[in-house]
Amino acid sequence: MMVGGPRTEQEKISDVTALSIEFTKSGVRRVRLSGTLLCMPAARAIHNLALVGFMGCGKSTVGRQVAIDLGFQFVDTDTLIEERAGIPIPEIFETEGEAAFRRLECEVLAELAGRQELVIATGGGAIVNPDNLASLKSHALVVCLWANAEAIHERTRHQTHRPLLQTEDPLGTIQRMLEERAPVYKQADVMVNTELRPQREVVAQVRHQFDESKGGGTASSAS
Repeated sequence: MMVGGPRTEQEKISDVTALSIEFTKSGVRRVRLSGTLLCMPAARAIHNLALVGFMGCGKSTVGRQVAIDLGFQFVDTDTLIEERAGIPIPEIFETEGEAAFRRLECEVLAELAGRQELVIATGGGAIVNPDNLASLKSHALVVCLWANAEAIHERTRHQTHRPLLQTEDPLGTIQRMLEERAPVYKQADVMVNTELRPQREVVAQVRHQFDESKGGGTASSAS
């Protein structure tokens, strides 16, 4: 939190007059500096990398390449859901509804918590359920790939396998859903903007963030 405008690092250091640390039941470390409450994630055991974010942001494409670079296994939760249901996702939505899809999604994500050396590409709405986000953060660095509505629309407008975008106004749907989900996406450990960036650059940024998390814990950042 920033109060009274930006300050230099030296000003921030000299402004510290008291420090207290509290470990809560949820594993959050609360640090109070000069009356300002900062919330930071406690040290976590990072075994996997999870990519979250809106559909069309490149989670599967980037995830496959990062998995190759890390020597990890790549898993796509949508694919696992289809294998479990025995039918494609559009058919799940059509015949059983979104609620049934979300139940399967929750089951699949919970099971992945027991595995290691995975790069996990999640569905666009997966972490809207706070239990799913908490599950991912228990074992993975959570990286959100981000793009604006216009860029997402351009990438997805010819695709027919995304049931939530099969509307008369897909761009308007994307804009509304992005606005609703933005606060959730911002709870990821890292946010990486994918607009106007070559795939290799996004892959390198995600790989760098994962290496940093393994080297000394995680810290929220945006790129």
